[in-house]
Amino acid sequence: MVKGNALIGQSGGPTSVINSSLAGVIETAKSSAAVKEVYGMQYGIEGFMQEWIYNLSKQPADVIRGLRSTPSSALGSSRHKVKQEDLPRILEVLKKYDIRYFFLIGGNDTMDTINRVEEYCRSQHYELKGIGIPKTVDNDLFGTDHTPGFASAARSNIVNVMQAGILARDMQKVDQFVIYQTIGRDAGWLAAATALARKDEDDAPHLIYTPEFHFNSEKFLWDVESCIKINGWVSIVCGEGLKYSDGTPVSSSVTRDKFNNTEFGAMGGASVGLSLHRMITDKFGYRGEFQITESLIMSDFMRASQIDLEEAYQCGVEAVKLAENGESGVMVSIERISDDPYKIKFGKTPLKEVAVSAKPMPEEFFNKEGNYVSGSFIRYMKPLTGELPEFVRLAKIMTKRK
Repeated sequence: MVKGNALIGQSGGPTSVINSSLAGVIETAKSSAAVKEVYGMQYGIEGFMQEWIYNLSKQPADVIRGLRSTPSSALGSSRHKVKQEDLPRILEVLKKYDIRYFFLIGGNDTMDTINRVEEYCRSQHYELKGIGIPKTVDNDLFGTDHTPGFASAARSNIVNVMQAGILARDMQKVDQFVIYQTIGRDAGWLAAATALARKDEDDAPHLIYTPEFHFNSEKFLWDVESCIKINGWVSIVCGEGLKYSDGTPVSSSVTRDKFNNTEFGAMGGASVGLSLHRMITDKFGYRGEFQITESLIMSDFMRASQIDLEEAYQCGVEAVKLAENGESGVMVSIERISDDPYKIKFGKTPLKEVAVSAKPMPEEFFNKEGNYVSGSFIRYMKPLTGELPEFVRLAKIMTKRK
């Protein structure tokens, strides 16, 4: 067993539970016979190259415990795309601080970073155990049933849609529709999750559109009109990454990030929600609202899922165990054993199978129309979010005087 220091970093967007994974790594690594000191890279790999490094071994125990109930990214994050010319500098700093255990918590692009660093070190005959810890609210990582961060963000979105739906239902004589936009560039997991807000047939949401299907404006407007005829109003949830059949974003966004991904919502200067709003008002003249939450739901700790928090912590623990056992070039995975009762186990998946590509929702998780989810998805989703609030409505007991 190689002995040396451990390095931990956080990358990409924040979540309600990413710090719980950080706590899991720190506490487990501190008690490992293979690890001398535990370091943290401030602002991800970008900060590491500048030697912005915390000594996490010297943090007070109550601070480390407190990470399990603190949202966002305590170490700071980065969206720096590692270039080939960065790798010698990264290796130089790894050697300088005698780092032999390398952990990164993040999504697809983060897994690509670990994969490239681990492969480069191997090519330079420097022994380094590189382990990825899954994190993304988008739930679009291959090789794992779900990702820490997703369940909590889903829960936040669900409650938002529940409350927005009650407001829209009560205000239907003023506004005939409400559009709620979720994040999710290539996959519709978060948008689909809002289906759990619906208890009765006329509850929100009525329609859900995700990037897994090509958007058809004529079909969309027909769906909208049909719902309004039935309910008097309509609640629509859309994923930010909706595209037409030719690949054009419905949002008309052309802004791209450092990884060449299209920026949607406020960052892209355009939004799907606003585009759909215009379609409806132009066609029918209806008045309505559109709502975009973006990063607010990503680190909404007050609505965090308890299962999510615990699984995030355990992913950190499992990452250290894998490294201690000599594993490298893998990501911790969550494997579902059963839905009811909910049971999982932890495993591993090669980083090469995770990096870069996004995991869309399977076809069986949608209805045939492609505008709502199936019962299979509801069964998949229910164990993750925990108990949801219960709201009441007035019975329609009318009073008439003669």
